[in-house]
Amino acid sequence: MDIQFYIKEVLGRDIGLHPLPKNRMAHLPVYINEGYQLYLGNLYKKELVFAEPKDLEYLSILQTEKQFAQLKKNFPTIVLLMPQITAYNRKRLIDKGINFIVPGKQLFLPDLLIDLRESDLGKNTKRKNTTLLPSAQFLVIYHIIHRHDKWKLEEHPFKAIAEKTGYTAMAITKAIENLRYEEIIDVTGEKEKFIRFRLDSAELWGDLMKRKLLNNPVLKKVFVDDKPHKPFMLLAGASALPEYSDMNPSRQLHYATDRTSFYNLQEQGSLVNLNEQEGKFGLEVWKYDPKKLVGELPNDLGVVDPLSLYLSLQADADERTEMALEQIIAKYIW
Repeated sequence: MDIQFYIKEVLGRDIGLHPLPKNRMAHLPVYINEGYQLYLGNLYKKELVFAEPKDLEYLSILQTEKQFAQLKKNFPTIVLLMPQITAYNRKRLIDKGINFIVPGKQLFLPDLLIDLRESDLGKNTKRKNTTLLPSAQFLVIYHIIHRHDKWKLEEHPFKAIAEKTGYTAMAITKAIENLRYEEIIDVTGEKEKFIRFRLDSAELWGDLMKRKLLNNPVLKKVFVDDKPHKPFMLLAGASALPEYSDMNPSRQLHYATDRTSFYNLQEQGSLVNLNEQEGKFGLEVWKYDPKKLVGELPNDLGVVDPLSLYLSLQADADERTEMALEQIIAKYIW
């Protein structure tokens, strides 16, 4: 989620964002759970709940004010997350004293006495020439590795892309805006909008690597002594390389999971001896869901996609790994 990067860049703080635990959502009205994605974070030793609307089309500031009043019965500080906002709605939120953040544009947190706008942030917070949002990178990789499939991103409107990839409509909107801002795609259509990549797959990959817009999908690496049976996890890291190259399997098995599944497992106590140093199994927590990218890839084993695997290992100095990564690019890009 780009909000973490934005706050880190603007305020120099890590907010430790993660989905709001289910036990803390139990007493919330159904319309809150249906209308928002809720996340928990900390800023300046203050707990914040970030509310991301699932549907921007019918967003009402008056309704938002009432819903936030309901949320404040359970949480002291609520922050509205918006990918974009009109000047009119911005003024209404400010007038009503509602905390809100539009990443890259404005950070208005009256509860913390913070009000920063794009003009205040300086050149360092501009998005251009930074890495893509995880959701935007997901779309790029999906487009490249599934370019020969029947279902193609460029042939479907935003809503269908959201349904196919498992992202919310708001998240897809943010991802597409990020890609358009970086001049990677064009958006066409009126009532239903479609994306068009400006370069073919090989040129696109080369351009993104040259501009250093692609990032390591791994949020963090941990170790456990027992691999959970559910949810299903894909082999990752050195354990996935043999599927795409001539490299021999690693002794230790490494798996990848998305952060929501990881936090759920952690909350359930399903991760045995979880630590960051050693364990029987390696576990990579990804910034996007690795299972959503695999789709129809003809893998003999359940492994992460080749391009995300490349990005997760490209900083590895091992000569054998470098050779394996070169094989991946030769096979899946050119």
